[in-house]
Amino acid sequence: MKNTILLIPVLMSVIAVTLIATACNKQVASTKPDDVDYYTCTMHPSVRSQDPDGKCPICSMNLVPVKKKIAPTTNSTDTASPAPIAGDEKPSEFTVPVSRQQQIGVTYATLGKRPFWHTIRSVGMVAFDEQRHWGYVARVDGYVRQLSVFSRGERVEKNAPLLTIYSPDLLTTQNEFVDLLRVRDEARDNGSKPVLESTERLIASGRERLRLWNISDQQIAELEKTRKPRETLTLYSPFKGLVQEIAVSQGRRVMTGDRLVDIADLSVVWVWAEFYQDELPMLTKGLPVSVTSSSYPGETFDGRISVIDPFMNEALRTGRVRIDVTNADFKLRPNMYVNADVTMDMGESVAVPVSAVLPTGKHNIVFVSKGEGRLEPRYIEVGRKYGDYYEVRAGLQEKERVVTSANFLIDAEAKVQGALASW
Repeated sequence: MKNTILLIPVLMSVIAVTLIATACNKQVASTKPDDVDYYTCTMHPSVRSQDPDGKCPICSMNLVPVKKKIAPTTNSTDTASPAPIAGDEKPSEFTVPVSRQQQIGVTYATLGKRPFWHTIRSVGMVAFDEQRHWGYVARVDGYVRQLSVFSRGERVEKNAPLLTIYSPDLLTTQNEFVDLLRVRDEARDNGSKPVLESTERLIASGRERLRLWNISDQQIAELEKTRKPRETLTLYSPFKGLVQEIAVSQGRRVMTGDRLVDIADLSVVWVWAEFYQDELPMLTKGLPVSVTSSSYPGETFDGRISVIDPFMNEALRTGRVRIDVTNADFKLRPNMYVNADVTMDMGESVAVPVSAVLPTGKHNIVFVSKGEGRLEPRYIEVGRKYGDYYEVRAGLQEKERVVTSANFLIDAEAKVQGALASW
């Protein structure tokens, strides 16, 4: 019993020595490197620890080292990086080991010049070309004896008859014209020069009066040849087109100024499209436009901008643009809704992928690779967005490599290492 009591102090002394030795060894093994300032969590930068093997008390992630800042050395032979945007402090470089980049899925893209094409899309409505539209009105009192077209939408060829009007006044005027022709012939045979000259003036006046009544030069020439007045007047289509409206019926009495029939040539139509105020400065007269319609999937109609309306819609802040569209098969019809796409060549410039840019509201930041895991946060100026790329205006050069994925994780590393102090 006595021997047992004597052994207890000895064992306790041995255990104490062992614990002290183990603590010393652990302290030696856990000593941080000289170039490390502290350890922190990439997800919670507020956590700081001096223990290399420590874990984040919030998310239990392994802590990462934050190296001490070393004053950068200048080398006159190095290629100068693009100057930062005026008024901002240039961010400093930081290091993310290559193995760490592979773990978080960092990818890169090499910058180069790209041709840019900008497409503006709008909707519009088809209208007939006012220059290819003809409306007949009655220029003489009479009655509609015969209609050659009966409904809206009928196709008519050029010089096809449309309707025939019976007019006593027209018959009287033609008889007077024929009488003048006979008097002229008699004066010519008798050699009466004064009568011949006055008659010629009256005949010219009679021709003009017949023209004003929609009688063509060909019909007047036929009247001079046959000397047979007609009691009816036939109106003919001036071009190939469609009947837009018929305002009369057979047997109806018409007065001077009454609307008779409207003909529209739809081989060329207008499309009135609406564009926003910031799009209008990019549009110019003669610019080609592709017009499509849901009625004809996969088919495109070629058009060109002919008029840019200078007056804006005060409610929508849009401006109307008139597009002349070729419509040989009459597929596009007035009041039809269509889509209008304007594609413009915007030139060539250095392009950066959209996924590489971190917009902060004040700046646009990209991470530029400097090799061996070194990254430089850089402020850049971007222009318009074209698809998956931005036009670079300042801050980047051709052939530089930028981070295109895992940007937010790289951003966390930059914050941890103090590379973006003015974020």
